[in-house]
Formats: sequence, structure tokens, C-alpha cells
Amino acid sequence: MSYFDAASSAPLHPVARQALLASLDEGWADPSRLYREGRRARLLLDAAREAAAEAVGCRPDELTFTSSGTRAVHDGIAGALAGRRRVGRHLIVSAVEHSSVLHSAELFEVTEVPVSRTGAVSPQSYGDALRPDTALACLQSANHEVGTVQPVAEVAAVCRQAGVPLLVDAAQSLGWGPVEGEWSLLTASAHKWGGPSGVGLLAVRKGVRFSPQGPVDERESGRAPGFENLPAIVAAAASLRAVRAEAAQEAVRLRELTARIRARVPRLVPDVDVVGDPEKRLPGIVTFSCLYVDGETLLHELDREGFSVSSGSSCTSSTLTPSHVLKAMGVLSEGNVRVSLPFGAVSEEVDRFLEVLPGAVAAVREKLGAPMPSAVVREDSLVVDALGKRCPIPVIELAKVIGDVPVGGTVRVLSDDEAARLDIPAWCEMREQEYVGEEPAENGTAYVIRRIS
Repeated sequence: MSYFDAASSAPLHPVARQALLASLDEGWADPSRLYREGRRARLLLDAAREAAAEAVGCRPDELTFTSSGTRAVHDGIAGALAGRRRVGRHLIVSAVEHSSVLHSAELFEVTEVPVSRTGAVSPQSYGDALRPDTALACLQSANHEVGTVQPVAEVAAVCRQAGVPLLVDAAQSLGWGPVEGEWSLLTASAHKWGGPSGVGLLAVRKGVRFSPQGPVDERESGRAPGFENLPAIVAAAASLRAVRAEAAQEAVRLRELTARIRARVPRLVPDVDVVGDPEKRLPGIVTFSCLYVDGETLLHELDREGFSVSSGSSCTSSTLTPSHVLKAMGVLSEGNVRVSLPFGAVSEEVDRFLEVLPGAVAAVREKLGAPMPSAVVREDSLVVDALGKRCPIPVIELAKVIGDVPVGGTVRVLSDDEAARLDIPAWCEMREQEYVGEEPAENGTAYVIRRIS
């Protein structure tokens, strides 16, 4: 089985396993106690904090260990906004932030900064979103779905000039190197770089107004309640140091492998859109979307062939909504596949994936092509009734009938699937047809397409 979903959770690094087992024997005592076993545990905790702080690029007393990366984000946002409550409750986030950031933002007044088609923000857009009552800005260092690296240093400079702290979610990038720029707060998650799950990092620079929320606790300077999971913390810090030592060499190798995927997939599979920035991206992530394919079905097909990959699209039977990241980028959400290679992924596995992919996509397209479009002619327009059919069926039916109208004629696709609002315009751009817009319709929406060629 080839595991190609490291962006979700990286395999446990060998160094993490060794450190975890060793600290189970040496670090079980309470590090706040003064007897021998407590002092030994405190030494392990302090060493882990120093190692993690060095990797982050902060002082050890600025770093807190939390129970997860999500917990670090929630605590970081809540604490920073509480510390600046006299300024206001306005929060700036990018439209492609991780759900942990967006869920926290729901509790405050928020401005979402748009992104380009590659998934990147503009520093100027953060400057334009700043207000007198802006208490905090948030920006991920690199996107978790498409791998695009964000201009954190430039955004941090804009925010600093306005006196607004910037919280950086560095979950995807910290294993590859420190985050540049004068950020104020930083969060990360150990299982993203090969550490154990259940360990997050929250760094708060000195001078940043910060007020921890919830009941006061004597652990972790009052910022993370409860007994520290010392063996996991030690393993997280040890694995972070280990992957950093390998990062430069491994990045070169993985960039070559992902570049191979980016170049060959469009040649091997027709009607594919490779998304994300082609240059400013993390080394191991490549994402593409296939027309006329259901992402969930394709993932199952690849799983049967021995490949564990994920989809940036959440347009599945459980949610029926497209990925907020792909939606913000304005790219195709159907048939989305994210390949995120772990450290040590080999060339032969990538080549085998490229051999298997075309057949898997063809098989899914054959299955989904079975439904016949229900189309009627009304005056000079063709109407396709796709009500009650989920993505990618509305787009499949559109593709089948676009040739039945003359150049300049229109097709109206009736759909009640939210994903159609993103996928139909993306299809028009890929197939060089004109997307006119949407109109209200009974029980759904009518998407209007004009044939250009």
C-alpha cells in the first residue's frame, strides 16, 4: 500500500518512535515536583521546549505545548483577541484558512480576504481589510489542500505597520523550515511532521497582548491546562529536529516527484485541471481535479489499486458541499485528488500511481456517464434538468448537450446541488465556453451557459 496522504497526517518518524518509547520510562513523573523523578521529567520537558522553540524561531518561554494543533489555534485566537479587547473584535482571515481558524472566526466579526486562482493572498488585500477595530489577523503559512505557500513575511510587515498582530498557522510548513517574517503568534501540529498526534504548539511573542481564556491552570504558564503528555511532547520535539535535518535534501527529491505528477497527469488523463501555484508551493503536495468524476468514488477506486490519497473536495455523500478552499480559488471541485508524499516516498511508487490513475479515472467516468440527460428545447435555449443529481452529474449532462445548440445559443442547467455553483463556471473556463450567470428557478438554480465554440 502506498500512503500518499502525508498532509493529513504523516507516518510516525523513527526518531519519534524511539523518543516516545524512551520517555515512557524516564518521563512519567510530574515535572512540577522537586523529587528525583520529577526533576528528571522537568529536564525532558525543558529540553523538548528548547528544541521546539529553536525550530520555530522563538524563545523557549514563548512556546506552549497544547493538546492538538486545533487547540493551539483556538487558544491562540481567543487569547489574542481577549488581550486586545479594548481595540475591538474585528478579525481578518484568508478565505482558504484551515477549518480550525474559520470555526474560531465565527465567534467574532470577521473579514475574509480573497485569494487568487492559485490560492495565494495579496499583502495589499490584508492592508485594505485593516480597520481601527482590527484586533488580529490570521494567515496560514502554506495551504493544506493545494500546497500554495503564502507571502507571510509581506503580510506580517503590513500588519506590524498598523500595529496588528499576525497569527500564522504553520501546521503544513513547519517541518520544512521556520516561518519567515515578524509574525506575532504561531501554531503547529506534531502529527503533520511525523510526530505523535495529540501535541500542538502555540508560540506567543513577547510584547503581544495575550489573555488566556478559560479556568486558570498552573501548567504551561497558564496557557494550556492539564498534565503535560510528556512522552508525546518529547517525541514531537525530537521528530521536528530530525525532519528539519533532512528537510533540504528531501525537499529537492520530493519536488522532482511532484513536478513529475504535475507534468504527466494532464497528458495521461484528459480534462484535468492541476491546481495551486506551480512554483511557490510545498515540496510534497500536488492537487488536480478531473472533470466528470466524483472525487469520493475515485478515491475508493485508487484505494483498491493500493494508493491512499485524499480529496480537497468535501463534495461527498456525507456533506454534499464543495471544498471552501477550491471554492475560494474558483477552480473545479469535482474529481479532486490531493497527493501529498511523505518523507521517503520513492520514485517507483509515483510511477506506479501514474500508471494506475488513467484507468481509475476512466472507470469512474464510465460509471457516472450512464445517466442520460433530460433536456428540452425552450425557444432558442436548451434546458437540462439535473435537479436531484449530485456533482459531477450536472456537469456531465451539460457536456453531453452543449454541442446540440448552435454557436451563440445557450444551455440552462437546472440544479439544486451547491457544488454546481463552482463546477459549472470552472467547466466553462476549461472548455472555453461563456458562463453567463445564474438565475432563480423552482426548487433550485438555473445556470446559464452560452456556446462559444
